[in-house]
Amino acid sequence: MSLRKIAFTTAAVAMASIGFAAIGTASAGGPRAQTIELGGINGVAYYTQEAGRFHVVATLAPQEGLPIRVEAVLAPGQSVVLSTAKGEAGLTSVELSRDADNLTVRQVAATN
Repeated sequence: MSLRKIAFTTAAVAMASIGFAAIGTASAGGPRAQTIELGGINGVAYYTQEAGRFHVVATLAPQEGLPIRVEAVLAPGQSVVLSTAKGEAGLTSVELSRDADNLTVRQVAATN
């Protein structure tokens, strides 16, 4: 089994365990996982709460190649932007932001 398949299997198990939603909002009382689509790179982002902070983990993988994992700790009002390089799908960006006790995942306009 390829590393990509292992990563997606792990992400699928995590999503089944904690809930799943498309790009939108995950709340403390609801699903804590969101799918991410960045052109040819797809994955999942989820969060756990630690001492009033959101520990956000995003695992992304291209069609062929190794997955990458990005982690951030977000206080209320903070966000992190993930983006791809300009290619066939163009420059694509997604923002993971914390609004009170919600994690919002949304497409944003790409910058530089």
